[in-house]
Amino acid sequence: MFKKILVPVDGSEGSWRALEHAVALGEKFESEIDVINVIQPYNNVALLAVPLDQSTYRQNNSEMEKIGDKVLEMAEEKMANYPHKVEYSIELGHPSERIIAFAKNAQCDAIVLGSRGLSGIAEFFLGSVSSKVAQYAGVPVLIVK
Repeated sequence: MFKKILVPVDGSEGSWRALEHAVALGEKFESEIDVINVIQPYNNVALLAVPLDQSTYRQNNSEMEKIGDKVLEMAEEKMANYPHKVEYSIELGHPSERIIAFAKNAQCDAIVLGSRGLSGIAEFFLGSVSSKVAQYAGVPVLIVK
C-alpha cells in the first residue's frame, strides 16, 4: 500500500515520534523511507524585519545547514536497524511547500509528520506546517501528536 513514505524531521520530539510511526508503517508495508530536513533560509523568512547584510545571511544559513546535517545524522542513527531503503536529504525553502513538492517529485505514497515542530512564533502567524501539508498534499498524511 505504501511503497515510499516521506518523513520530515526537525529535531523536535514530535518529529521523532513521527519517524517511529513511519518505521512501523514501513516495516508493515516494506516501504522505502525518505527522511528530509527543511531549512528555511533567513532571507526567505517573512517575519524577519531586521535588515541584514549578505554575509550575515550566508553565515546564518550555513549554521542552519550544519544543524540540518546533525538532525539527519540523528535520524540515521534512529533508522540504523530499518531493513528497507532509506534516503536522507536537506531541502531549502518554506517547510510546507518543500515537503509537498518533495513528496510529489519523489513519488511518495504517504507523509508522516509531527503535529508541532520547532517553528515557534512563525507557526502562530503563518499557520501550522502540518495543517498546510495535510490540506494541500496529494497523498495521505499521518499527523503524529
